[in-house]
Amino acid sequence: MTRSVRRTRRTLKLAGAGAAALMVLSACSSSSDAKGAGSSDASASPKLSGTVTVFAAASLKESFTALGKKFENEHPGTRVSFNFGGSDTLAASITGGAPADVFAAASPKTMKIVTDRGDATGTPAVFVRNQLEIATLPGNPDKVASLKDLTGSGLKVVLCDRSVPCGAAAQKALDAAGLKLTPVSYEQDVKAALNKVQLNEADAAVVYRTDVKAAGDKVEGVEFPESADAVNDYPIALLKDAPNAETAKAFIALVRSAQGQKVLSGAGFLKP
Repeated sequence: MTRSVRRTRRTLKLAGAGAAALMVLSACSSSSDAKGAGSSDASASPKLSGTVTVFAAASLKESFTALGKKFENEHPGTRVSFNFGGSDTLAASITGGAPADVFAAASPKTMKIVTDRGDATGTPAVFVRNQLEIATLPGNPDKVASLKDLTGSGLKVVLCDRSVPCGAAAQKALDAAGLKLTPVSYEQDVKAALNKVQLNEADAAVVYRTDVKAAGDKVEGVEFPESADAVNDYPIALLKDAPNAETAKAFIALVRSAQGQKVLSGAGFLKP
């Protein structure tokens, strides 16, 4: 074999080895880049953790409790703590300095108490609406068929206090119908009003239809046309001094998502 042929073969071998080395280096570089990109993504979306404290209108109790459990399951290491009550009472607590991350009110008016004090971040978003219904004893023994029937003598009727959204809405409906009603008691939130009927301490109460639905066979619901004049918008907002803002934002996102809206619609809420 001639010297020139041997030299040519040696050159080809070296070239092949060089190409193989370049392929290995390229693969390692790609692998390193992929890991680097993954690390970057992970740091851009930190894992949610800690407790989110949500102050929410009493009428949201069942649906928000379900959404809270869903959120905790989707984000291990998180916990959603709720404080349910009359929206005006909750708003007063927030402006008084109570630590909370999220406020979900049953009316823009009560949300405004918080925003006017600068205790909310950004613009509150309306996420559902709710309509009134009459709750009667099971079987509707008093044959209540209209809002006017509640003004009948001898009928024990309970209303929410006018300072809370369900009470303000009830008064608005009564005004629209040109009716005057003196209840046996005014309650501080819608659940308290409904409870009077469930305990047979009242014959009827004007509450939200979501609460009638949540009560099941413990009460009977009666719709009335004047309720269309008193539909409440429900706004939700991140609070300014939220102790766990990032996780709170994620909970608000769930409430406003298609999944959240499905839970809320199933509870009887109207779409915003």
